[in-house]
Amino acid sequence: MLNERGVDYTYREYTEDALSAAELKALFKRLDRTPAEALRRRDAKALGVDGTETDAQLIAKMAKHPTLLERPILDNGKRAVTGRPVENLLDLL
Repeated sequence: MLNERGVDYTYREYTEDALSAAELKALFKRLDRTPAEALRRRDAKALGVDGTETDAQLIAKMAKHPTLLERPILDNGKRAVTGRPVENLLDLL
């Protein structure tokens, strides 16, 4: 969708270049969501994570297991949105 609209962006391969705990904390502020709200439930269940953990615990787990983070995420440095549904990305364009 971004390519179709001619949007210039940088793709980050989250499994090879995982976000650090500090990056995740800052990202959640831009998303205006808590770590539990941004938890990818299917992957969380497989790792024994249920979303009742503290923010710090979830951030640490997401830094170690990046698949726990809901995606895709579009981040312009000031604000971020998740692409589920994909139309959410339009809010940031």
